[in-house]
Amino acid sequence: MLMSKTDRAARIHYMANGFRVLTPGDHVVCGVSGARIAIEDLRYWDVASQRAFASASLAAEAMAPQ
Repeated sequence: MLMSKTDRAARIHYMANGFRVLTPGDHVVCGVSGARIAIEDLRYWDVASQRAFASASLAAEAMAPQ
């Protein structure tokens, strides 16, 4: 029996040029805003902290030197 992966957070390993899905799901959670990001819309992440970001501006803000 196939199980639906709807409404389930995926576990992802972020790499420099892509990512690997460790646990299937339909979304990840933004490390800054807490927004849900559909896997097919995932474009921004930080390899060092293994966090996803919902937008380029959130990623730039989070990774800016302090």
